[in-house]
Amino acid sequence: MTKLVIQIPCYNEAKTLGIALAELPRQLPGIDSIEWLVIDDGSRDETIAVARACGVDRIVRHPDNQGLAKAFMTGIEASLEAGADIIVNTDADNQYCAADIPKLIAPILAGKAEITIGARPITQTQHFSPIKKLLQKFGSWVVRLASNTNVADAPSGFRALSRNAAMQLNVFNEYTYTLETIIQAGQKNIAIASVPIRTNRDLRPSRLVKSIPAYVQRSIFTILRIFLTYRPLRVFSLLGSIPFICGVGLGTRWLYFLWMGTERTRIPSLILTTILLVVGVQLWILGLVAELLSVNRKLLEDIQLRLRRAELQGDRPLQENIQARLRRSEFNPDRLNKPEIDSPEI
Repeated sequence: MTKLVIQIPCYNEAKTLGIALAELPRQLPGIDSIEWLVIDDGSRDETIAVARACGVDRIVRHPDNQGLAKAFMTGIEASLEAGADIIVNTDADNQYCAADIPKLIAPILAGKAEITIGARPITQTQHFSPIKKLLQKFGSWVVRLASNTNVADAPSGFRALSRNAAMQLNVFNEYTYTLETIIQAGQKNIAIASVPIRTNRDLRPSRLVKSIPAYVQRSIFTILRIFLTYRPLRVFSLLGSIPFICGVGLGTRWLYFLWMGTERTRIPSLILTTILLVVGVQLWILGLVAELLSVNRKLLEDIQLRLRRAELQGDRPLQENIQARLRRSEFNPDRLNKPEIDSPEI
């Protein structure tokens, strides 16, 4: 039995949610059952009423708006608890063509990938400005560089995940989940593939891109944070190399004048050389420390994965064993309260 859960994060989407739900499939080849899941991220309009009227199987509520990334991860947790073998994430504004869901899940059903990302025709999308198209391509290039994957459209929210892949993902960014999840997949050697998909006409302005300057700023900070989290040694090695090379160059200049026997001792140059060399070495040391901390993070993620599997599979002895190990190690992760789940009878 293969179960597919299609999840839609929503925040005040009463005007467009019905259109998006009307396009979703209820039957697909190779899938035994399909459920629709709506994550209501603190909506203040009639989003929940629309979802119920359209026959949504499961509704998960956030009491307050917590952002797209949090809503996405809440949906992943709810989908796993619902027994999903494959999870498809799409948008409530009907941006993505639901008829392409079979293409999106085909590599997963064939065992060729565990995560698939829908690649939009960016250059042909009329409502994307030239700057946004350029930023989309640049962001995808940076993610490919950081993740060692070949994802064509990293910011795309139209994606499918196998159960195994969904269990391994974590999102720490509060702005968006798209880039971080791809880099995590690359770091954990989870097979990922791009699938060309179509898009529908624009029904409303983007919630994430309120203005180009704000979008650029957030994108830069998101990418920088991702690099610092998953490539700390590379980042700090690069940062440390800049002052160190400058210090070596300035020090070489000072030694040259000293060798030539000039009357000026150039003490300020010597002091600046020392400062630059020390800063460079300290940044390298900081990179090594961050790399060691990343090893600890990977161990904690492995413990979390084992605990998550125990919870979802109902393996009580294994779960108690893991919790006992956590107590002995004096590691007490904060457990967030699970959101309220509403499963209306259809």
